[in-house]
Formats: sequence, C-alpha cells, structure tokens
Amino acid sequence: MSAFGESIYRLIVETSTNLPADVRRALKAAQEAEDRATRAGLSLSTIACNIDMAEEKESPICQDTGMPTFFLHVPVGANQIEMKREIREAVARATREGKLRTNSVDSLTGKNSGDNLGPGTPVIHFEQWERDDIEVRLILKGGGCENKNIQYSLPCELEGLGRAGRDLDGIRKCILHAVWQAQGHGCSAGFIGVGIGGDRTTGYELAKMQLLRPVDDVNPDPRLRELEEYIMEAANKLGIGTMGFGGNVTLLGCKIGAYNRLPASFFVSVAYNCWAFRRQGVLLDGKTHGIKEWLYERGSSVKMEEPEKPAAAAASVPAVGRREFHLKAPLTEEDIRQLRVGDVVILSGVIHTGRDALHKYLMDHDAPVDLQGGVIYHCGPVVLKEGDGWRITAAGPTTSIREEPYQADIIRKFGVRAVIGKGGMGAKTLAALKEHGAVYLNAVGGAAQYYARCIKRVLGVDLLEFGIPEAMWHLEVEGFAAIVTMDAHGNSLHADVERDSLEKLEQFKDPVFA
Repeated sequence: MSAFGESIYRLIVETSTNLPADVRRALKAAQEAEDRATRAGLSLSTIACNIDMAEEKESPICQDTGMPTFFLHVPVGANQIEMKREIREAVARATREGKLRTNSVDSLTGKNSGDNLGPGTPVIHFEQWERDDIEVRLILKGGGCENKNIQYSLPCELEGLGRAGRDLDGIRKCILHAVWQAQGHGCSAGFIGVGIGGDRTTGYELAKMQLLRPVDDVNPDPRLRELEEYIMEAANKLGIGTMGFGGNVTLLGCKIGAYNRLPASFFVSVAYNCWAFRRQGVLLDGKTHGIKEWLYERGSSVKMEEPEKPAAAAASVPAVGRREFHLKAPLTEEDIRQLRVGDVVILSGVIHTGRDALHKYLMDHDAPVDLQGGVIYHCGPVVLKEGDGWRITAAGPTTSIREEPYQADIIRKFGVRAVIGKGGMGAKTLAALKEHGAVYLNAVGGAAQYYARCIKRVLGVDLLEFGIPEAMWHLEVEGFAAIVTMDAHGNSLHADVERDSLEKLEQFKDPVFA
C-alpha cells in the first residue's frame, strides 16, 4: 500500500476506534448532568466504559460503522482517480481486519459485497484548493442515526408545534421536531447538523457537513449562533434522555449552516448523529502523503472513566428501589412475568442474533434452531474468522423498530421469550409481549465493545448467505446487562417517554424568533 493509502487506513482505524476529544468532553458533561443511579446515568456509564475499551483494544466503538464518507481537499492537478482507488483499497483492508463492518449491500439482491465496496460505497467527495497539502475528513455514521435524518419543506404542520412558516421561527420548530422524532432510536444523546436552504440534495449534504465542525466551535453568523444556543437549551428540556430512557441530556451538539435557495423551495434538512460521533481528519504532506496533523484532538487526551473504576456492568451502580434479576436462557414464562419496566436483567446462556433479513425469513420458514423460550438479539456484529471458528469483535444492539412488522408474529410462532435491542418497539409488539409472556430488553446502543466482552463463545451460525451482519449467530453470553423497557403487563417506557416529551415539546409552540 502506498503512503497515501497507508495514511487513509490509519485515518479509518482512528475514526472507528477512538472517539475524538471534543465528543468525549461533551459526553463527560452529560455524565455530570445526570444522576449515575438513573437509567440515563447507567447508560452513560456503560458508554464511557465502552469508549475506553474500544480505544484500548483498537476495535470499533459501535459495530455499525456506517457508510464511510470522505471529504477531501486536494491540490490542483492531483490524480483523483488514483486517490479514489487507494481509498477503496484502504476501506477493503480495514474491513478485512475488522475495523469496519461489512455494510455494503446490493439494493436489488440484498447481497453483501463483503468488503464495503460497491456502486456508491464508500462515498468520496473531492474539492480542489490552492494548497500543496491534502486534507481528508472521514465520518462513520451508522444506519440507526442515518434513519432519523429528516427533511422539512416549509411551510408545514408539525406535531406538537403547529405551523412552521418560512422564517427563522419556522426553522426553529423544524429543528426541535427533528430532535423529538428521533427519540431513542438514533442512540441519543446525539448531535445534529442542520442545513437551511439549498435543494433536497444539497440541503442534506450541507447538514452532514455541519457534523464536521468541532463540538465547541462558535458559528460566525450571529443569527445562527443564537439559534444553535437556543436549540441546545430547549432540546434538553424535552426529557428524552440517553437511549430515550428519560433524563436531562437529549442533545450534545447542534451545528447549523445555510445555503441560498429557490423562491419556490424552502428546505430544512437535519442530519442526526448518535453519541458515537465518529469523525476525524488528517492533513497530509503534499509530497510524502504522510500525516502531518490530526484535524481533531485525539481522544486519548480525555479518559471517560476514572482509573480506579474499571469498566463494569451497567447495573453496578447502586440505586434505591431498583430490582435486578439474573436469568439464564432459555427462559420460562415465569421468568418473564415477574419482570417490570425499569428492572435490570443480567442475562447468561444462549442468545441468537437476528436483524431485518432473518425476521423476513422467519415469517415464511422454520427457524434453523429451536427458539422456544429463546432470546433474539437485534444485532449485526463485527465477526472475524479464526481457524475453524469465529470471533465477535463488536456486538452492540441495532434499532428494533424496523422489526415491528414481524416481531409479534415471530414471538407467537416460535415461543420467543425475550427480544433485546435498542429504541423500543410499537403497539403490535407490546400486545404480543403481554399475550404470550415475553419481554423487550433495551441494551445500550453503540456499546459494541461492552457487549462483545459478554460473549464467551460463538456456538455456530446459520444463514451466512445473508452476510455477516444479517446472519443468525448463536452466542453463549455471560453478564449481559439490559433494562426492561417493555414488559409482559402492557407497559412501555418508550411510549411513556414519547408521550411526556410531546407534552414538553408543545411548550415551544409560541414564536420565539419574530
């Protein structure tokens, strides 16, 4: 690999495994704002442990390494064709070595390319500048938060906020609504980039480019600076909190930019990013292509956990009145009926991963293994082949709501007793949990290293033809901690938080920026 390719590879590894210092500082501030004994506090403790583990092991912070998106400034006359080829080689190498998950899927056949290469992947933006050096920025934005991106066309009607007009106050309402609609699905607490104006394509591009700004920078436009500060204050009054569990911190950063627009169009585009805000950049020497400078302060300078407090289970912080259950899978109905929303479950035994492809498959086929009393984990892990076996290197939960069309039927058909994921599920699944005696356990989104540590053995795999993330992995786990957020008695923390946060959103209905 050339010097340029080697520098790109180092950038990919750093971005995937080492959260930048500005993001860590924002998360430490969130920890200080939450009571460690609350659900949000427990989740932030797990997140902090996970960040340090990822750096130490040089493994992905979150198993969903997203669609690698590069922004390059290159000298006039630079060979962009060769640079693109070497970027693709670096991406393929990082994928082989488990620094990136195999995420590139043919949109028509569903076949995973296995190397993160394919039409449109990775995403590479080139722009020339009149300098000899090369600047490369990379963002790894997972699918869970990518799915919570949203674009508004003003004027429009917004739930809880009423009419949003073609003015600064209408923009304000759109941004607050964007934060509210994400709930816990995008692994809150999160960051948002906002693009005002442009067309539908450039608006989203502008929004994503705002995520390249440092967390603590100051917007040079005083109107946008005031709006950013307002959004940060207002959004954190919604009570959505970390993982959507409720709490004081919902938003960790807000960056807003504006383009000109057509008279007939007024778009507000919002790019939502989870707490695992993985972006980094390098300045390369124009001649040697070696790294001269890291563009964001590297995360090693900010440790998330105190040295005397090693990474521990999310349930390790004492809390008055909290119930904790140690259960072993497969589970019985008696195990499940005793659980209530808010209980902490420490799980051991055998669990089975299952995402979109598996759920669709199970609707029309028998399961490859007996799922009676079983646990389905909404997870697409990073897996490396080792001899005749496999090793899981990253294994956090994926967003569960995508499986809402299937989950109730699968619980009923196979006798599943527990579903683990993030962000919660809907009314159909809640009814099935109550009817059949099953439970939804919310793991901490993005905590890929924390949960990988709980996996003691890979017992086997089925349906590998779906690709590594979508295959059904059979795992023996120990000390796997998650919180009951939907129980077998018809209770849903997610529905409660969404309802309560909507009431709080309504207090921001009146104009602020006249």
